[in-house]
Amino acid sequence: MKMSQVAVQLYTVRDFLKTPADAKRTLRRIRQIGYESVQVSGVGDVEDADLVCMLKDEGLTVCVMHEKGDLILKHPERVGERLELFGCSDVAYPFPADVPLATAAQVRTFVRALDRAGERLHRAGKLLSYHNHDLEFVRIGPDTILEILYRDTDARHLQAELDTYWVQAGGGSPEAWIRRLRKRLPILHMKDYGVTAERRAVFREIGAGNLDWKAIVRESDRAGCRWFVVEQDANWMRNDPFRSLRASFEYIQESLVTA
Repeated sequence: MKMSQVAVQLYTVRDFLKTPADAKRTLRRIRQIGYESVQVSGVGDVEDADLVCMLKDEGLTVCVMHEKGDLILKHPERVGERLELFGCSDVAYPFPADVPLATAAQVRTFVRALDRAGERLHRAGKLLSYHNHDLEFVRIGPDTILEILYRDTDARHLQAELDTYWVQAGGGSPEAWIRRLRKRLPILHMKDYGVTAERRAVFREIGAGNLDWKAIVRESDRAGCRWFVVEQDANWMRNDPFRSLRASFEYIQESLVTA
C-alpha cells in the first residue's frame, strides 16, 4: 500500500456536504489532512460540474463512485456518462435496497441483473464492483449470498469493493475473503471493528478496533487492490468525522504504508 492509494469515502462527511459552500470547505479539510483521492457518495445539493471544479481546485482525484443501485441496473449508460464527467472508471453498487433476496430464485435474478449491468459498463470501458454489508452472509442453501454473487458472475463484469467491517460483522474473515477475491478486488473499504463494554459492535477508526490491518493490507496488496478507501459510518471520534479521518490517516501513514 502506498499513501497515494489511500482515499476518503465522502459518505463519512455527508453531513458536511449539503451545500456547495459546505462541500468546498469539506474538500479543503480532507486535502489538508493529506488525502489525495475521494470516493463520491453522500453529496447533497451540489451540481456535478461544480463538484468537479471543487475537486480539481483542491487537487483531489475521484477513485470510485457510488451510484443508486436501481440506476446501475436499469441505466448503466447514464452511470458511465457520469463517471466520464468525474474522470473515473470505477463504480460500486452500494446496497440492495428494496431488492428481495430471501430465496435462491430471487438471488439468481439479482445476480443476473448485476452481471448484465456490469457487461454493459465493461463495454464502455468502466468497471462495476459490489459493496457488501453483512446481509450478504445470509446462507441460501449451502452458500452465502456473497459466495453466489461472485461464483455466478463474470469477473470482467463484477468485481469487489470489499468492506472489512461488514465482512467481520457477517461472520466472515476479511483476510480470507481478500484471498478469495484475488485479481477481483480493485477497492477495499477500510473500516475497523470494535466492541464496547456493553458488548455492542461499533465502527472504529483504522487501528482503533480489533481487525488485523497488517494482514489485511498484505493480502490486499497480493490481491492487486488499487484503492484503500477509509470510511467511518458512525461513532466518529468525539462525533467529529474530520478528527476520525485524521486518526485513520495517521495510523495508516505510520503503520501500514510500504512506500
